[in-house]
Amino acid sequence: METFGQEALISLLSHVFFITVTWWTLQAVRLEVIFKPNRIVQARVFYILITIAIGSLVSNFFLDYLRWSRQLPFLL
Repeated sequence: METFGQEALISLLSHVFFITVTWWTLQAVRLEVIFKPNRIVQARVFYILITIAIGSLVSNFFLDYLRWSRQLPFLL
Protein backbone atom coordinates (compact mmCIF):
# COMPACT_ATOMS: atom_id res chain seq x y z
CA MET A 1 0.00 0.00 0.00
CA GLU A 2 2.90 2.31 0.67
CA THR A 3 4.05 2.11 -2.95
CA PHE A 4 0.59 3.18 -4.16
CA GLY A 5 0.87 6.28 -1.99
CA GLN A 6 4.33 7.05 -3.31
CA GLU A 7 3.22 6.60 -6.92
CA ALA A 8 0.21 8.85 -6.30
CA LEU A 9 2.42 11.57 -4.83
CA ILE A 10 4.91 11.32 -7.70
CA SER A 11 2.05 11.48 -10.23
CA LEU A 12 0.49 14.54 -8.60
CA LEU A 13 3.79 16.37 -8.40
CA SER A 14 4.67 15.43 -11.97
CA HIS A 15 1.36 16.69 -13.34
CA VAL A 16 1.57 19.96 -11.42
CA PHE A 17 5.20 20.48 -12.48
CA PHE A 18 4.61 19.82 -16.18
CA ILE A 19 1.40 21.85 -16.28
CA THR A 20 3.30 24.76 -14.70
CA VAL A 21 6.15 24.42 -17.19
CA THR A 22 3.67 24.25 -20.06
CA TRP A 23 1.87 27.39 -18.85
CA TRP A 24 5.20 29.22 -18.58
CA THR A 25 6.18 28.07 -22.07
CA LEU A 26 2.87 29.04 -23.67
CA GLN A 27 3.28 32.58 -22.38
CA ALA A 28 5.93 33.07 -25.08
CA VAL A 29 3.46 32.15 -27.85
CA ARG A 30 1.13 34.83 -29.22
CA LEU A 31 -2.03 32.80 -29.48
CA GLU A 32 -4.23 35.87 -28.96
CA VAL A 33 -3.85 36.79 -32.64
CA ILE A 34 -5.98 33.72 -33.45
CA PHE A 35 -8.96 34.95 -31.44
CA LYS A 36 -11.54 37.51 -32.43
CA PRO A 37 -11.33 40.91 -30.73
CA ASN A 38 -12.97 41.21 -27.29
CA ARG A 39 -12.91 37.43 -26.68
CA ILE A 40 -10.65 37.61 -23.64
CA VAL A 41 -12.50 35.03 -21.56
CA GLN A 42 -12.52 32.47 -24.36
CA ALA A 43 -8.80 33.05 -24.98
CA ARG A 44 -7.98 32.50 -21.30
CA VAL A 45 -10.06 29.33 -21.13
CA PHE A 46 -8.31 28.10 -24.29
CA TYR A 47 -4.90 28.78 -22.70
CA ILE A 48 -5.93 26.83 -19.58
CA LEU A 49 -7.30 23.87 -21.54
CA ILE A 50 -4.29 23.71 -23.88
CA THR A 51 -1.96 23.94 -20.88
CA ILE A 52 -3.69 21.09 -19.07
CA ALA A 53 -3.77 18.92 -22.20
CA ILE A 54 -0.11 19.37 -23.12
CA GLY A 55 1.12 19.22 -19.51
CA SER A 56 -0.83 16.02 -18.84
CA LEU A 57 0.48 14.38 -22.01
CA VAL A 58 4.08 15.19 -21.13
CA SER A 59 3.58 14.11 -17.52
CA ASN A 60 2.01 10.80 -18.60
CA PHE A 61 4.96 10.18 -20.93
CA PHE A 62 7.38 10.87 -18.08
CA LEU A 63 5.47 8.63 -15.67
CA ASP A 64 5.21 5.80 -18.22
CA TYR A 65 8.94 6.03 -18.90
CA LEU A 66 9.63 5.93 -15.16
CA ARG A 67 7.33 2.93 -14.65
CA TRP A 68 8.83 1.04 -17.58
CA SER A 69 12.38 1.69 -16.40
CA ARG A 70 11.45 0.23 -13.00
CA GLN A 71 10.05 -2.90 -14.70
CA LEU A 72 13.19 -3.58 -16.76
CA PRO A 73 14.86 -5.71 -14.05
CA PHE A 74 11.98 -8.17 -14.35
CA LEU A 75 13.04 -8.87 -17.94
CA LEU A 76 15.94 -11.02 -16.81
